[in-house]
Amino acid sequence: MPTSAGHLIVRQLEAHGVQRVYSLPGESFLDVLDGLHDSPIRTVVARHEGGAGFMALAEGRLTGLPGIAMVTRGPGAANALIAVHTAWQDATPLVLFVGLIPVADRGRDSFQEFSLEGWFGSTAKRVLVLDDEHRAAELVAEAMHAAASGRPGPVVVGLPEDVLVRTTESGAVPPRPVPAPAPDAGTAAELAARLATAERPLIVAGGDGWTVPVTGSGNDADASFPGRPASGAARDDAAGAGPRTAGAVLAAWAEAAHVPVAADWRAYDAVPHSSGAYAGYLGYYRSDELAARYREADLLVFVGCGRSDVPSDGYTAGLDATTVVVLPDPGAATHAGRIDQQIVATPASFASALPAPRDARGTRGSAWMDALDEARRRFADAAPEDPASGVDLGVAFGLLEQKLPADRTVTYGAGNATLWGHRYLRHAGPGTLVGPRNGAMGVSVPAAVAASIIDPDRLAVAVCGDGDFLMNGQELAVAAAHGTAPLVVVVDNGVFATIVQHQEKHYPGRPSGTGMTNPDFAALVASFGGHGETVRDTAGLAGAIDRVVEAATVRRVPALLHLVIDPATMPPSTAAASSAGERA
Repeated sequence: MPTSAGHLIVRQLEAHGVQRVYSLPGESFLDVLDGLHDSPIRTVVARHEGGAGFMALAEGRLTGLPGIAMVTRGPGAANALIAVHTAWQDATPLVLFVGLIPVADRGRDSFQEFSLEGWFGSTAKRVLVLDDEHRAAELVAEAMHAAASGRPGPVVVGLPEDVLVRTTESGAVPPRPVPAPAPDAGTAAELAARLATAERPLIVAGGDGWTVPVTGSGNDADASFPGRPASGAARDDAAGAGPRTAGAVLAAWAEAAHVPVAADWRAYDAVPHSSGAYAGYLGYYRSDELAARYREADLLVFVGCGRSDVPSDGYTAGLDATTVVVLPDPGAATHAGRIDQQIVATPASFASALPAPRDARGTRGSAWMDALDEARRRFADAAPEDPASGVDLGVAFGLLEQKLPADRTVTYGAGNATLWGHRYLRHAGPGTLVGPRNGAMGVSVPAAVAASIIDPDRLAVAVCGDGDFLMNGQELAVAAAHGTAPLVVVVDNGVFATIVQHQEKHYPGRPSGTGMTNPDFAALVASFGGHGETVRDTAGLAGAIDRVVEAATVRRVPALLHLVIDPATMPPSTAAASSAGERA
């Protein structure tokens, strides 16, 4: 039957298994919106295009499928650009559909006309434009494939409004399979030989793709770990039955092989924190002891990530160690410096082809791994910081770790306010964290809203500063509209704290352009039908946390914990804290 190009786009998204699209409506893509009217795909209407883009980013991060955002031309596309840049630097699959002016109006400086390629060409994997209605399904399939294959990232698809309403007899096409390159036996043997002779090996796990289930053994210390990536997505099974995530398989193998695993910046959920191999995270506000061990390592194995500036302290650490890089991208675009062995593989295909732990262990005992595990545990134990006034964040996040459900998703904004969460909130396994690795502000709330829609039974907790919240806090209206209940933790110091930290270092005693006046955050969430608590001193923490957790998990309404702190509060001194480069 003839159908419009706009309706065919929706049918093709259905063929790819897309369950949600995040959108701000626009007259430029009305026919796509009409196609969604009768579709099983759920349309989530955001309140700002940046929020829609960050929701799609969270979808891609948590599900492994490209997140879908739809916005209109000109101003709408401009607002969504921040999410495209985040997906580009974070290597997260995302497809942004942008409504465009009619073809006949091009080149006349028409209302909201702009150059799609000019705006997005430098920060997207592909920029495509639908100029032929008969290729609508094919173009969507191409975009989905490009976003998910190789190094994942964003693809932008332009939709001229007149092409969308043209009819075609073309139908949906089969989705293109996404290649999952895997190491062969010789590659695995070479890696095992390197590991067996290393005295101080360290795996750095990062990027996306750790939620993919892997079949095969994962607990036998002397198994060869045969298996293959399984389809779909699943949480880790504590009993070990059935497929387990790539992150869980790697953690079990690493513990048996006596190889510690550190997490890359804001990829802290790559492996379960309960594993004896987990050594903590690299990047801003990491443990000084882990940073020292990273510099001492004689073999670094990067899996799903490369040696970038943040974990290497500005390309100054770990440059001389023997280096193995495991990435699906043959170009290893995210890696800088030495490569002694390159393995083209996804985290799942790598985890499915790991050598036997005994072959990788050699004669190395567990002392190196155990020392890193013990240091990580000390670093993650919350302790009072005794600020001059306001809430003690060491106590606050220690209590949050105790009182929040273990099965949760944590989303982060940017800036110093999030660093206590990084240190003290633990992760049970992959698919439980969304945070901007590029330092974009405004991610925390829309990502938590998306997480609460994707899995309403798992508590989504947003951790952000006051500046970060006010960039996209309006997206709590979306949670209210969909009946979900994220919990937002707002750390309020009335300043853009990271920038103040830099100012004090370079221009001491001369604050400029970094102060802000804030609303009543608890009253704001109440206006959305939620429950808010404002805490101004440490004594009121425990009761307030109990009440917001009860609101989000029992009454199932959005909740907000407003923590007022001393503006002078800074993260406890570490070598990396002073190099933090985020905006707030």
